[in-house]
Amino acid sequence: MDYQRYIDWADDRIINDSRRVIITFLVVTLVFGAGLSNISTSAGTSQFASGLPEEEALQDVTREFSPTFQTDTGSTQLIQEENNVLSKPAMLRMLRAQQRVQEHPDMRVTSTSSTAAIVAQTIDPSARTLDEKINVIERSTSTEIDRAVRQASRSPQFSSILSQDFNRADASASATIGVISHEVPAGLSSGSGQGGSSPLTSIQQQAEFQVDSAAGGSMTVFGSGLIAAEFSNVIFDSLLIVVPAAVILIFLFLTIAYRDPADLVLGLFALLMAVIWTFGFTGIAGIPFSQLLIAVPPLLLAVGIDFGIHAINRYREELALGKSVDDSMRITTDQLLVAFAIVTGTTVIGFLANFTSSLNPIREFGLVAGVGIVFTFFIFGVFLPAAKVEMDRLRERYPIPTFSETPLGSEDSSLGSVLRVGVTLGDAAPALVLAVLLVGTAGAGVYATDVNTTFSQEDFLPPEETPAFLEELPEPFAPNEYTIAGQLNYLEEKFATTQSSQTTVYVEGRMQRNTALEEIYRAGDNPPSSFSTEGGRASSSSIVTVIQSYADRNPEFRALVERNDQNDNGVPDKNLGEVYDELFASPVGDQAGNYMTEDRRSARVVYTVEADASQSEITADTRQVADRFRMDATATGNTVVFKAVSDVILESAITSLAVALIGATVFLTIAYRIFEGYATLGIANMVPVVVTVVLVAASMRFLSIPFNAITATILAITIGLGVDYSVHVTHRFADEREHNGLTTALDRTVRGTGGALLGSMLTTVSGIGVLALALFPALGQFGILTGLSIAFAFLASLFALPPTLVIWDTLILGERRWLSLFGIGPRYDHTGPTPAVEGESEEP
Repeated sequence: MDYQRYIDWADDRIINDSRRVIITFLVVTLVFGAGLSNISTSAGTSQFASGLPEEEALQDVTREFSPTFQTDTGSTQLIQEENNVLSKPAMLRMLRAQQRVQEHPDMRVTSTSSTAAIVAQTIDPSARTLDEKINVIERSTSTEIDRAVRQASRSPQFSSILSQDFNRADASASATIGVISHEVPAGLSSGSGQGGSSPLTSIQQQAEFQVDSAAGGSMTVFGSGLIAAEFSNVIFDSLLIVVPAAVILIFLFLTIAYRDPADLVLGLFALLMAVIWTFGFTGIAGIPFSQLLIAVPPLLLAVGIDFGIHAINRYREELALGKSVDDSMRITTDQLLVAFAIVTGTTVIGFLANFTSSLNPIREFGLVAGVGIVFTFFIFGVFLPAAKVEMDRLRERYPIPTFSETPLGSEDSSLGSVLRVGVTLGDAAPALVLAVLLVGTAGAGVYATDVNTTFSQEDFLPPEETPAFLEELPEPFAPNEYTIAGQLNYLEEKFATTQSSQTTVYVEGRMQRNTALEEIYRAGDNPPSSFSTEGGRASSSSIVTVIQSYADRNPEFRALVERNDQNDNGVPDKNLGEVYDELFASPVGDQAGNYMTEDRRSARVVYTVEADASQSEITADTRQVADRFRMDATATGNTVVFKAVSDVILESAITSLAVALIGATVFLTIAYRIFEGYATLGIANMVPVVVTVVLVAASMRFLSIPFNAITATILAITIGLGVDYSVHVTHRFADEREHNGLTTALDRTVRGTGGALLGSMLTTVSGIGVLALALFPALGQFGILTGLSIAFAFLASLFALPPTLVIWDTLILGERRWLSLFGIGPRYDHTGPTPAVEGESEEP
């Protein structure tokens, strides 16, 4: 394939039509800039769980039942903490706080529930409204209230919203949860996790004011609307901290790399264009901006900085040889457009490998990052050279000062001497050096096999305590005050039956079939190890426990149950329709509706699990219990859904890594066959990339960084970014090898390209490393890993690639003796090794 005519055409446009090129790119920038106004946000964990069977089951549960405690988009929780929330004054504060919210028309309250309301109805079953319940509590004595508490404590609903320190004998507890249900626009339901925009955000923000004035500071408002607000705020706050820090560090290192203000401004403007084009595209394409997409700008900066420094540095190398502006740029683009195209192709493959994931946010990340890298190629491969040519022509005509035109890593610089250490080692005994590197890589690979995989809400929330140095930042950089993580930790610590210590089985079938209740009851026999037990059985809440609880309190209903209980185990197994009719018509009918639908076609069983049980144990045990049902039963609940997402994350990481490795290798072999005539150069090119990937994975285990929704993309990204460094070295080596001997070609490659790689590495590691300042942990971990991947890619290109290229050269061109690969005897077929003299050929 004659690709050179296309390169020549591009060279002509860049040099002869530079002004037209510049204007065209500026117009396109304006078009994409208009798309920025269309960007929306999407945050939280719910976006990752969409489409999973476990999540769909949880949505069915949410839609069909009214949980006693669930932070969904239709309810607000009032967390009350006092010396004794079951005392008369504390109960009145809870009821009056709920009444204050209910009376506000904007709150759109449909119902309320609390321990205080249950106690009031236990004292007087006719009390239905909050006014009536308040009156009941006000006229009751402390003794009557304590007696009602002990009676109500037999109900699972009552104990589920009391803290673990509830003492039935003393009728005391230090915390409780009141629930306020709201009417929200049709079609909205909650599933696992939180995130995105919520119609409850403004409602719950107003509720905070109402509750605080009514309860005197003893209650905290908690709900999905406030969580959604924090998810959205953390994106903005993270960008506000990360972007300025990245700009400062990038500016600092680019100043050192370019050493010329005009070149610095040009490089920074090109970077800005790449970001505008990419996110203008997301706005036009309707892709929401999620936490994962915060990582895209640093990735664009990583590739853009590398392209910019290489372009300017290579151009300066030719100027230093006395060539004109036009000739220097033609030589530069003639060589670098090929290298940039190879880098772009492999990087895009690395990013698009994330399309193999079944998690939509990861697919969107791969698409946006891939498109952004293509934009970066055109901006730095065409616009930047055209602008540089135009700027230097102006310098020739006008007295515009030039501060430095010296390339990084020039022949006589100390940096050049340091950079060629890898060449010296690799050229002396390349097979031994490479063997040591590969053995070490294999050991790191074995070590990396124990990297954990997690998925949790905390990955997307800021820490409970904001780091002190961030709190000291001046406005507008100072972050908001975040409380949700602390509240979640409090709920998990205080309450035995929060979602984190519950798991659910969703059962579908004819619930009026005689064996239906027996199935639910018997599923709790011989509970698995992660399930809490009560009387030797799994501790659970279901339609069965509601029937048993009501039968204990109502003699008539107890008699009905006993008449229809053939094996005397307290569970009716005939005439279930009649039992259900009586149950739903009773005062506990609403409670029964929490566990079985009105059409009697589905039910849910909520099991309590041990607080120290792992996500994996709970999920495996819930699925085991679900398999005991003859009816269709699905294990679900937040823990199960999060574990399902965690499994998909690991699968995505492995699959995308395999796709990226295979895709990049195939692409490079084809590209090098077309551009250089040697497909095997593509194989050699991948050696340092594999080393980099393994080192990054090993670093994850060493630093205790798991695969999660954010870091799941890191291995495929490492391939995309790692190839960047190795391609520049390999392509430059191939060009130099056409005119020089092996050692001289390697030496020139590392001195010239290595200097640009070092500048690029320092700049991008600093620019991406600032993601560690992000306010939610997963993004900080991503920044650390990406910075490490770039540093490892740089080192691998300087230490693993030179011996690989020497071995490739020996295998393909055959000019070195085989024994010299092990440091034995002369390297070439003459009396001794030929020294590497700059500018001379060492071939015999």
